[in-house]
Amino acid sequence: MKFLKCILLIILFFCIGCKKAEKQNPNVIIILLDDLGYGDFQAFNPNGKINTSNINNISNDGLIMTNAHVTSSVCSPSRYSLLTGRYNWRSKLKNGVLTGVSGPLIEKDRSTLADLFKKNSYQTGFIGKWHLGWNWGKVDKNLDFGSGWNKIDFENIDFSIPIENGPNSNGFDYSFGFSGSLDMPPYVYVENSYPTMIPTKITVDKGKYTWWREGPTSDDFIHKETTPLLFDKSINFIKLRDRKKPFFLYLALPSPHTPILPTKQWVNKSELNPYADFVLQIDSLIGRINSLLVEENIEENTILIISSDNGCSPEANFKLLGEKGHDPSYIFRGHKADIFEGGTRVPLIIKWPKKIQKKSVSNSLVSLVDFYSTFAEILEFNLDESEAEDSFSLLQIFENSNSPSSRNSLVTSSVNGTFAIQKNEFKLITSADSGGWSQPVPRDNNENIDADFQLYNLGLDPGEKNNLHSKNNIISNELKNELKKIIINGRSTVGKKSKNENIDNWKQINWINK
Repeated sequence: MKFLKCILLIILFFCIGCKKAEKQNPNVIIILLDDLGYGDFQAFNPNGKINTSNINNISNDGLIMTNAHVTSSVCSPSRYSLLTGRYNWRSKLKNGVLTGVSGPLIEKDRSTLADLFKKNSYQTGFIGKWHLGWNWGKVDKNLDFGSGWNKIDFENIDFSIPIENGPNSNGFDYSFGFSGSLDMPPYVYVENSYPTMIPTKITVDKGKYTWWREGPTSDDFIHKETTPLLFDKSINFIKLRDRKKPFFLYLALPSPHTPILPTKQWVNKSELNPYADFVLQIDSLIGRINSLLVEENIEENTILIISSDNGCSPEANFKLLGEKGHDPSYIFRGHKADIFEGGTRVPLIIKWPKKIQKKSVSNSLVSLVDFYSTFAEILEFNLDESEAEDSFSLLQIFENSNSPSSRNSLVTSSVNGTFAIQKNEFKLITSADSGGWSQPVPRDNNENIDADFQLYNLGLDPGEKNNLHSKNNIISNELKNELKKIIINGRSTVGKKSKNENIDNWKQINWINK
């Protein structure tokens, strides 16, 4: 009898151990590139001329999502949505981007992805380009910083004291990075809220591809070495992690955004131009992260996500790349800053061997804003109504790539705050122009524009060439009404109406009465 009891106890403990193993939360790594086009990865562009072999391998091992979008075609707002699960235009930033001296964009009472993971006992790390604002220390606390574009804007920064309201105030245990883009001063690394060095010099670069704005620069801040350094820091974070906990790493790259600075090893490797060389270098560095997961024996239950914060910038030199057969926007119209697909549609790769089948493909409409609810569902965590108001879980697509998205529609915006709403195959744009930098640019009266709005059937016309607005008022009005509802309700998910900051001041709201 004792022997039988022992056997039963062993079986019981074994079953409990199995259940615990089944419930082991995954590690999560998000690698967000900066200004990378949809067509720059060969997995998304069969005609692409940049041999992204490491990304190709990762894509084959996981899921590629061909209809993925950011919420904005420029960086600060799209990064806000990624971390908050909320449309960027609900924040105080209605157009444009932040600078290197801007104050915090994420509201003090708003939970972030990092907060979500910390509530579930994760070790959390941020490495790279923050570009969501923080509070630098001040020499004179009574003076405000300027716009971030002039010398006088930096003279009041006290680099000897810690910053406030940065990554460590938004859920990250460890942080290493810098305030704005790699072409926005000050060029100072900040680790766990403390500047690593006080800048003692002013640098500037005026090269065609390599340019950055003039500003204070620390001796340890070498622009060309920044991207490799961030990968080294990420690798150390993974190697030195607390192995008793799962981890969340947000690697926010400043590249291949300007300054376009491939290191010597990669110059001319693509045989296209420096931008393509830079993409090749990043592909190789991402390969190092992927190999590390295998070496650390954590690949099976690590979710590796690779995407971009918006479309490719014209700084990549579309004309030269086109002459050599490569289009960073693939078949889509426009680029960074635009409301067209080239501005907001981004490559999205998700590898999770434990859940996602190899060589999976999904054409469902999704957004990077959806990660918040996705991870909440994976962690079986109930969100408050004040969290992730515009985020829809992707877990059902992870489990079966043929599953439809739980998202009914998607709102995107351009650099000047122009809205678009996509539902099913139709997309409505609330202006007659690009909302950004490509033709027809806002207020450009030289273009032959016959309507105040644009309506495209993306299923038949992914290049957005045939404006159907004047021919299909029924669909246009349906999309207008849905967009109006999403704006006024303060959320697109089910729940109580949520707060909309400065709604009366939105210039974007003018289209409602048209």
